Amino acid sequence: MFDFLQGYDVLGAFWMTVKLTALSAVGSLVWGTLLAAMRVSPVPLMRGFGTVYVNIVRNIPLTVIILFTSLGLADIFGVTMGASDFKVQGFRLAVLGFVAYTAAFVCEALRSGINTVPLGQAEAARAIGLSFSQTLRLVVLPQAFRAVIGPLANVLIALTKNTTVAAAIGVAEAAYLMKSMIENEAQTLLIGAVFALGFVVLTLPTGLILGWLGKRLAVKR
Repeated sequence: MFDFLQGYDVLGAFWMTVKLTALSAVGSLVWGTLLAAMRVSPVPLMRGFGTVYVNIVRNIPLTVIILFTSLGLADIFGVTMGASDFKVQGFRLAVLGFVAYTAAFVCEALRSGINTVPLGQAEAARAIGLSFSQTLRLVVLPQAFRAVIGPLANVLIALTKNTTVAAAIGVAEAAYLMKSMIENEAQTLLIGAVFALGFVVLTLPTGLILGWLGKRLAVKR
């Protein structure tokens, strides 16, 4: 029944998806946190940059961003991300595109968490001499992260599914292999079912674990 899978590296394709998701998630969390800090910064220029970046990037289709990283950065501006191999270059550019896009959603999730922290705590921190960055790092962000584990889990699940867009620039992840298999095999429904199940296996445990973690670490007010 599943003879059509022979000759195809399905596990390798999903491993590529996992690598894309993991690296993009880490990069998005770092860049999204910095953007959130800019959005609540007392410096108008930083607030303006964060606001403009988030509002623009969130309204650009992910496919356009991924194609820009490949056709724009690589082909026009010669950005290779330190890779001489075309496949490695495509992978790194895809990660860059996912980070740039997903960080905007991480930023908004974190900003909503920051808004749940009582204003009096920040004022008390400033009263004892802490700077804005110290207040954010030591008082506000730890509570904000605990408050938005659930929304961040949704962003991570969306990122896992969004990695299928990398097939547009030739990254050999799950959707890229599925497209090749559908073109070469007659078992379209079974192929779709196999890859749908693969994504469920990747995303369902993530949602359940992070959902449980969010309830466990929720800030009691």
